[in-house]
Amino acid sequence: MGSTDSKLNFRKAVIQLTTKTQPVEATDDAFWDQFWADTTTTVQDVFALVPAAEIRAVREESPSNLATLCYKAVEKLVQGAESGCSTEKEKQVILNCTRILTRILPYIFEDQDWRGFFWSTVPGAGRSGLDDDDDGARPLAESLLLAIADLLFCPDFTVHSHKKGPDSVENIQSIDSCEYIWEAGVGFAQSPPLNYIHDLNRTELLRLLLTCFSEAMYLPPSSDNSVLNPWVTFFCSTENRHALPLFTSLLNVVCAYDPVGYGIPYNHLLFADYREQLVEQAVQILIVTLEHDGGVLHHPASPSSIEEQESAGPENLFVNYLSRIHREEDFDFVLKGLARLLTNPLTQTYLPNSTKKIQFHQELLVLFWKLCDFNKKFLFFVLKSSDVLDILVPILYYLNDARADQSRVGLMHIGVFILLLLSGERNFGVRLNKPYSIHVPMDIPVFTGTHADLLIVVFHKIITTGHQRLQPLFDCLLTIVVNVSPYLKSLSMVAANKLLHLLEAFSTSWFLFSVAQNHHLVFFLLEAFNNIIQYQFDGNCNLVYAIIRKRNVFHQLANLPSDPASIQKALQRKRKSPDVISRTSSQETVSMEGSHPAVPAEPGTLKASLVAMPGIDKLTEKSQVSEDGTMVSIPKTESPPTVQSDQSAVAGTSDTESNSGKDNEVNLRLLSKVLSWKCKLPLQTIMRLLQVLVPQVEKICIDKGLTDESEILKFLQHGTLVGLLPVPHPILIRKYQANAGTAMWFRTYMWGVVYLRNVDPPIWYDTDVHLFEIQRM
Repeated sequence: MGSTDSKLNFRKAVIQLTTKTQPVEATDDAFWDQFWADTTTTVQDVFALVPAAEIRAVREESPSNLATLCYKAVEKLVQGAESGCSTEKEKQVILNCTRILTRILPYIFEDQDWRGFFWSTVPGAGRSGLDDDDDGARPLAESLLLAIADLLFCPDFTVHSHKKGPDSVENIQSIDSCEYIWEAGVGFAQSPPLNYIHDLNRTELLRLLLTCFSEAMYLPPSSDNSVLNPWVTFFCSTENRHALPLFTSLLNVVCAYDPVGYGIPYNHLLFADYREQLVEQAVQILIVTLEHDGGVLHHPASPSSIEEQESAGPENLFVNYLSRIHREEDFDFVLKGLARLLTNPLTQTYLPNSTKKIQFHQELLVLFWKLCDFNKKFLFFVLKSSDVLDILVPILYYLNDARADQSRVGLMHIGVFILLLLSGERNFGVRLNKPYSIHVPMDIPVFTGTHADLLIVVFHKIITTGHQRLQPLFDCLLTIVVNVSPYLKSLSMVAANKLLHLLEAFSTSWFLFSVAQNHHLVFFLLEAFNNIIQYQFDGNCNLVYAIIRKRNVFHQLANLPSDPASIQKALQRKRKSPDVISRTSSQETVSMEGSHPAVPAEPGTLKASLVAMPGIDKLTEKSQVSEDGTMVSIPKTESPPTVQSDQSAVAGTSDTESNSGKDNEVNLRLLSKVLSWKCKLPLQTIMRLLQVLVPQVEKICIDKGLTDESEILKFLQHGTLVGLLPVPHPILIRKYQANAGTAMWFRTYMWGVVYLRNVDPPIWYDTDVHLFEIQRM
């Protein structure tokens, strides 16, 4: 009964607030206390009992009452942070104020005229406990953020008390919060005992903090990186005395989390896992606070150089701390934790649904990306052992699983970007040679081989059976293949055939002529073949054999017709068969046991729109590998036009219709394009290989009457082309480079994920966000 009464009283207070036309005095405590003095409203209750329409109505019709409600709720949090909320009643007031602010803030942000409200000082604030001499002029936002930070380290509320006896008192304002870090891990050795009440309270406060940071959702996308989020900027500055212990607590809580627990089947169905909710909020806070400090990111080479970085605003301490982690045991803890969580949804058991499956893998991928981006030492640690494969396999699993689902196109991009970043380092290519034996169930052909084979087979599956919106990623996928190709010691026959199938599909004349960029895909594949032939010929008899079997593809490319009549004919053919890739000739084999086919999104699924990605030429910069293994950057101006994406040329040529009046003009432009790249096709090495080996293979087949592949492979295995091939070309690596376009893409994607993942309660649902659009599939 008490619960119903308290909800009724709360609802009455809300109705009074919405119907009062006269401002209610801030000093009328009897009125305002109705909103938080009660004890039994959950956050779900608050969302149900305070409808969006009523918040907007108060905002428009009695703005001073909304302002007072916000101010009074913040005042209660500040008072709680000062007193240390020792009684149950005080704790309940804090939680109720937290829930009300979480409910109201999005409606403050969606109205441009209100956005400055929290950054103004409240007139007459001196009458309340908010006003210390030095803090009298603090904007409301700063008071709120500092109170949340204090409350996150409040003994007996969010952390364990360290009191020595019943009479000793812990003053929340003077405790050293570094002694109260939530979990062992980076920079902290003790693991405090689990307390689900503390976890629940932390989760509520972090949810409010995330809501404060979400003002970013209400501003349109802008490539101006110097526009900082004022909430994040202040919270991650030296003004927040808890910045270091809070950053450490968030990172350790995420990386120490083990969803499977003690491995008891179905344990997640028997009791609620409060730690999971905390981990989800913690990882979301981390990814939205780890933002570049305006301008282009500078990677600190060592902790000592951190202080020298110049930035647009005050230094972001979370970024600073992340970039300064350097102990191997800390890197190991973080990497193993992320790998454990990313691998969790792949875990197969004989009992269906018996282990808990986490849902926050997208946030984990963004966190892994930011770790590699801000801390180069972490990136090198990841690549120095085969532990990197524990990150690679889940990423390939997610890519393969999401390839048919248009609502997960952002997940496809983040997975590919991480692999592009890793592929810029030689060690990644070397690690891929490790045999692949774990066999996570994926609907890809069964093969025996290495992690490189797995990568190629999954990429082939994405390109040939993914949805149309993945086409912009083809350049990235093949750039990754090119980057690792000089280090691949032995491709399986399955992977070799997949690469040749891609070349066959991409080198059809209608595909090459239909879009101005399409020839890049052929250049990338030829470059990969050249790298393997020149640098890894000895172990790659499968690829050499596949090239010999498909030699007509290379001859057709060398003799590609480039006169206007042939181009016109090819484009006519395109209109009859618009499919990108011939899917039938890819020799599909049986998929792995236990795998499920990739499926499109369920009708009604919500998705957040994304901004366009820069082209591959903007995403990467070329480096040449010198003889000692170091990389030398190649200036942009010298790079040949073949792999530069000329965006202007795409306009008007992607859907060339023969009936249009501009036909001749388009065809002339296309003709000059085709002639300019056709003469640069890097076919010399492959043509020389075919010239030497084809007659030898044919002779063996005739002399020995061979029809058996294995005999031919044995011959190729012991063959050599030393001295017969052109001089090896230098290895070119295209390394990922950060820029304003990618920074904007990440911000949009990240906030879209946060929006869609917070459904209970639905914090931002139906509010007027501008950073992206929410679309229903």
